[in-house]
Amino acid sequence: MNKTSKFVILPLMLCFFCMGFVDLVGIASNYVKEDLNLTDSVANVFPSLVFFWFLIFSVPTGMLMNKIGKKKTVLLSLLVTVLSLLLPIFGNSFAIMLISFSLLGIGNALMQTSLNPLMALVTGGKNLASTLTFGQFIKAIASFMAPYLAMWGATHAIPSFGLDWRVLFAIYFIVGALSTLLLWGTGIEETITEGKTSSFADCFRLLGTPVVLLSFFGIMCHVGIDVGTNTTAPKILMERLGMSLNEAAFATSLYFIFRTVGCLTGSYFLRVLKTRTFFIISIVMMALSMALLFFADSKLLLYAGIALVGYGNSNVFSMCFAQALTAMPEKQNEVSGLMIMGLFGGTIFPLIMGFASDAVGQAGAVAVMAIGVIYLFTYIKQITN
Repeated sequence: MNKTSKFVILPLMLCFFCMGFVDLVGIASNYVKEDLNLTDSVANVFPSLVFFWFLIFSVPTGMLMNKIGKKKTVLLSLLVTVLSLLLPIFGNSFAIMLISFSLLGIGNALMQTSLNPLMALVTGGKNLASTLTFGQFIKAIASFMAPYLAMWGATHAIPSFGLDWRVLFAIYFIVGALSTLLLWGTGIEETITEGKTSSFADCFRLLGTPVVLLSFFGIMCHVGIDVGTNTTAPKILMERLGMSLNEAAFATSLYFIFRTVGCLTGSYFLRVLKTRTFFIISIVMMALSMALLFFADSKLLLYAGIALVGYGNSNVFSMCFAQALTAMPEKQNEVSGLMIMGLFGGTIFPLIMGFASDAVGQAGAVAVMAIGVIYLFTYIKQITN
């Protein structure tokens, strides 16, 4: 382990918390839809826009790390994220929210590409899947807090300072600024090798390695299901049970509660079970959840479906990511960029789901997510341990 790691683990974990800010887009898009009277297909542009930037910035960020180092890249990501959280404090017009969500996506693309390799550097790279899973546990805490903060602000259960549900952005802005200052003042031993920066062609050529390509698609499906459930779960409750948005917002929190529990317990299970065994268990849980979300019309069964997909999907990213990194350890920065580019799935899935739900209801959106689950079943044979 890097000798500086004991001094930097807290700031890095706070960075993982900031990484979770991206998941506020699910509940935020629902409130923006209500405020601006938008259709599902238009409202789903917001989460899709956030994850669109992963397609553009992930690979360049992997190259940027080779030039300026991992820590400076994470700091840059925090600065962009903090700016994205500042804008909605001044208004919630369509233009402001588009700009804010775009910056949030850019900042998160930079952060997710650089923070995982930085954590691997600090911890020495041992037990990488379980270490990343614990980071995902911290990230999930921010994720499941977001719907509650928005709901409490909207109902004035906490002081909202005239911001209503947008007080969520103000609270996370403060945390993001604190995280930036802490990481800025933290010393990390990092060696930057001059003259060996990979080109775009070098990075994309790595997709010619089957495990890298299939892990890329696996991450696309993971994040598509993640963002899709985050956005669609409240809509399912509103459609089938007649709940209001504030009542249905609990569905998003329930998803993230079980995703948080999944990350915490997954960091243990990935040490004592074979990765393939745990992956199979996770995907079976997700398949059961899709069946419940498609057919069920009672609160208990719908909550069970949301809980199952929350737990089942919680460790898929870490397992796919670690599988790709360990396959090509000499190209970690480049592989990291490619894997985070897979978060572009968060753009594709919500867009298709929006059109499907406008056409046939929320069952159509669930059917789109089920396609991602089917792919993950085919990925099982790529897991070698």
